[in-house]
Amino acid sequence: MSNVSAAICKMTNFYNRESNVRLHDINHFMKVWGFARTIGLEEGLDPAVQETLELAAIVHDIACPLCRSRYGEANGKHQELEGGPLARSFYEEFHLPDSQLDRIVCLVSHHHTYTDIDGIDYQILLEADFLVNADESSLSRKAAENFRDRVFRTKSGLLLLEKLYF
Repeated sequence: MSNVSAAICKMTNFYNRESNVRLHDINHFMKVWGFARTIGLEEGLDPAVQETLELAAIVHDIACPLCRSRYGEANGKHQELEGGPLARSFYEEFHLPDSQLDRIVCLVSHHHTYTDIDGIDYQILLEADFLVNADESSLSRKAAENFRDRVFRTKSGLLLLEKLYF
């Protein structure tokens, strides 16, 4: 089993502990992972960077159950605060190289921060998460255009955004 498929199975089990929103959470991470995978492949990422991106996409919202319990909601800043340590713990048994695990933790800890984007994997994760969030929150065209102009940079992400929302 690949790291990616093992992570998907483990994350599905992780979310099954919180029954009231498990289907939403599982569908959300699967959609973000699918967009991240597609954009990464279309952009021609190095296989190691592609795997890191996909592993980060799978666990990007790992903190949501904890945040809902601890704070009563799961806003982006709380997710970033709580998500890194949870992602690190989640991937311990995978025996990933330290640099890869550190990068996954970094991406999870910043996936709602739209400044100082320091790599194509980070860029793609932001774009993939937005593509899903825009649909799930019925975002207005104006808000989608604003986010596109401020954040989107990849050719593939822009194409998907245009096809889906404009």
